[in-house]
Amino acid sequence: MGEAFSFEEGRFPMRLAVAAALAALCLASPALAQAPTPRQPTISVMGSGEAELKPDFARIHVTVATQAETVAQATAANNTATERVLARIQGLGIKREDIRTANFQVFQTPQQVGPDGKEMKTPKFSANHQLRITTRDLDGVGRLAGEILASGDMTFQSVTFGLDKQEEGGDKAREAAVRDARRQAEIYASAAGVSLGRLLEIRDGSAQPFEPQPDMRMSMAMAKGAESVPIVPPATIRYTANVQLVWEMAGKP
Repeated sequence: MGEAFSFEEGRFPMRLAVAAALAALCLASPALAQAPTPRQPTISVMGSGEAELKPDFARIHVTVATQAETVAQATAANNTATERVLARIQGLGIKREDIRTANFQVFQTPQQVGPDGKEMKTPKFSANHQLRITTRDLDGVGRLAGEILASGDMTFQSVTFGLDKQEEGGDKAREAAVRDARRQAEIYASAAGVSLGRLLEIRDGSAQPFEPQPDMRMSMAMAKGAESVPIVPPATIRYTANVQLVWEMAGKP
């Protein structure tokens, strides 16, 4: 006969007590195994870098604007004016593939009010054809802009400068940012009497031109008859970048 349990005595048999104790240890062991390990000290640094590259081209932005009583008439008039503009630009030595449409819009002409406070009679619709002209003669940008505007069919909007490989400026700035981050981290580690361990994280920041491209606006009336528009190309285009790097903190160097 096996050992009996007595409710009156309130006692378990010995073998049941041992089994219960073993089960409790088995349930507790995973929690003990998952105890958090001490956190490895780290050094986190934000680095910044710059890169300056000479621009490869300039882009002149102009608008051909026409007005008429109907959408069809405004569009047709704009097509005729644009053909004159293209012929004029190509006559200045610009290749056809270097002239692109940036935008084309047809919209209702906003009402205009005269000096007497009354609404002026204006054509109902306007068409704007924005053209982007690319040139690699940076020193001749001002002269080219003046000759283009002399045609009288365009409004000068702006000029921008850029790189053939737009990503090159950002990449060089990122490389400089990483070098700057390591330099700072080494200074901190040396001052604290420790050394840099493994590189744990690299968090990319923004990489972009340091300043907006110059936006030089000039109305057709101001520039009409001018042989050259006062545009001074930038010597370089500057890019900036930021990056965050995290290292393990090792023992004494």
